[in-house]
Amino acid sequence: MTLESDLRQAITDQQLTLYYQPIVSLEDHRIVGFEALARWQHPQRGLISPERFIPIAEETGLIVKLDWWAMRQACQQMRAWQDQLSPDQKLGVSVNFSSGHFSLPSMVNQVSQILAETGLAAASLQIEITEGALIANPESAAQILSELKALGIRIHVDDFGTGYSSLSYLHRYPVDTLKIDRSFIQQLDHNTDCLEIVRAIVVLAHALNLDAIAEGIETEKELATIQSLGCEYGQGYYFYRPLTCEQVDKLISEQGLKLDSKPALNQS
Repeated sequence: MTLESDLRQAITDQQLTLYYQPIVSLEDHRIVGFEALARWQHPQRGLISPERFIPIAEETGLIVKLDWWAMRQACQQMRAWQDQLSPDQKLGVSVNFSSGHFSLPSMVNQVSQILAETGLAAASLQIEITEGALIANPESAAQILSELKALGIRIHVDDFGTGYSSLSYLHRYPVDTLKIDRSFIQQLDHNTDCLEIVRAIVVLAHALNLDAIAEGIETEKELATIQSLGCEYGQGYYFYRPLTCEQVDKLISEQGLKLDSKPALNQS
């Protein structure tokens, strides 16, 4: 069987699971949310990386089915975690959505239905899209994102800075957050161009009243640089790798979403 047919079967047979990578406030190291990330444990091939199966899902159209599965699972799990927290502790979950959804007229209704069925408030859900997804279906994307925003859902632009689009779309679409691509973060300390790009993205975000999240923070030096640029949020191995549900349960019960003062690199 090909990996494509295996993936079709995997979605049906629930071979896929979600891991959750914390998104952290860089001011006080408090966890403010999680990004849901799909992982595939193949019965014969073992763990297959997203870098292998996500492109296949996108090419074959399976990504739409995969995204809906991930959203339902993530919303259900986030609602369960919220029940363990005090009312003043805000926690949300981010789910990645591909460009294929913006050609589906039923998308907003399906999102509303999942929120209703899982009991998760719309304000606790963030949908992550890439610049490419906006460009692929610009008019449809504008309409759908406006409707999602009206529900109270927040919109994140993932991998910001790597796309080929005009910055004018930031005025056209109801975006809340820019996620700075990890490729820039990982070159901060030895590439002045990357440093200036990140600085410009943070300034741009603040000028438009948007939040900024730095992806892929791995060292204390990268963290210090990001903080000096005024970026509010971050995620990466410096804080935590993607965690299983059980690991997040333990994190909530033991730390109450507050990281240790010196988080461990590559913590599992």
